[in-house]
Amino acid sequence: MYLHLNVRPPLSIFWMSKYKLFLLRHGEGAWNKENRFCSWVDQKLSENGVVEAQECGRLLKENGYQFDQVFTSILSRSIQTAWVVLEAMGQEWVPVTKCWRLNERHYGALIGLNRAEMALNHGEEQVKKWRRSYDVTPPPIDESHPYYAEIYNDRRYSTCDVPQEELPKTESLKEVLDRLLPYWNDVIVPVIKSGRTVLISGHGNSCRALLKHLEGISETDIVSVTLPTGVPILLELDEDLQPVKPRQLLGDQAKIQAAIKKVEDQGKVNAGNK
Repeated sequence: MYLHLNVRPPLSIFWMSKYKLFLLRHGEGAWNKENRFCSWVDQKLSENGVVEAQECGRLLKENGYQFDQVFTSILSRSIQTAWVVLEAMGQEWVPVTKCWRLNERHYGALIGLNRAEMALNHGEEQVKKWRRSYDVTPPPIDESHPYYAEIYNDRRYSTCDVPQEELPKTESLKEVLDRLLPYWNDVIVPVIKSGRTVLISGHGNSCRALLKHLEGISETDIVSVTLPTGVPILLELDEDLQPVKPRQLLGDQAKIQAAIKKVEDQGKVNAGNK
């Protein structure tokens, strides 16, 4: 006698994981610590950010993960995180490829401003829209901005695959995904499909944009996706690069949830400012 139950078997029964992809928001930067919009201003890791990257590398090593190729943005905190992680894993020899298309979202005129002070002046909901929404674009940066020259006179941006005058002056998350996808499709995807294990050491919004693309997250739901610094994300993908199981944030789950809350609270008015 057979008992038939209307229960859907686990996803993994139907689709096997063929590729592993790791995403990593860089370790804490100096302006993360100061709760300022860093964006395209080049900042190194804070002391705590270095520790986060070291702990990330040790965790990955302890779990037996090995990388064949690492991709970063051209911002120092992304590159430095990759270096520290690879050193902690004993895999310093792994090739690292850098591209501006993996840069953090360009926050325009908000660059350098304190998030909590912005919440006090403009309201927490407005700051949340600027930080988390999919298609809301902050006011653009212009030549009067104190960090305009530092960004656009930086020699690294002469290496981009677009003319310097066409580089963004502000971006929504949608525009981050638009400039990231050609690099993902043309450069990163062939590496993954060749069987190599890839780490993308990126930024909060470049990683969120890629998660939206890979997981099919809606424009509404992406608002609530928050990534803490220094926590590796494992994606298991099928042969078409579709996820076969939910993303895994690796590490101590209680600490990860506390770190997520800390990021979410950055756009709120501090008690001392009320």
